[in-house]
Amino acid sequence: MDSIPVKIKICNAALVKQGFPLPGYASEGASGMDIRACVEEPVTLDPGRIALIPTGLALSIPAGFEIQIRPRSGLALKHGIGMVNSPGTIDSDYRGEIGIILINWGEAPYVVRMGDRIAQMVLSKVYRANLESVEALDATERGEGGFGHSGVQ
Repeated sequence: MDSIPVKIKICNAALVKQGFPLPGYASEGASGMDIRACVEEPVTLDPGRIALIPTGLALSIPAGFEIQIRPRSGLALKHGIGMVNSPGTIDSDYRGEIGIILINWGEAPYVVRMGDRIAQMVLSKVYRANLESVEALDATERGEGGFGHSGVQ
């Protein structure tokens, strides 16, 4: 499997002393690295509440790549915790701290604590589109059908 070097910076010096875990792959076949909450105090997400959760990390992503931030399936299934802007995108020229926009779609409050695994990061190749204005598009069997035009089953 190919690997691409991505530089990571811990934004809070106190975290270095505490041994704050860097994102990492949970298994050999994992495509995403778990990323953790870096909150000074626990954050309670009441049902329907949205919160920006800091990670204490910043990245230098090579040009031609992005990091996608995706929700964790276990949090979604067990607690109804997701991301409002899923997937989130970290562009190669962004150098600020990564923040995760979590939402509680569940029925009970959920508490985010320091070091909790709250999302996953996936490195992806980026292709730039070269848009070309045309008078008409090529025809397909589907055509302009959308928004459930093929039925519910």
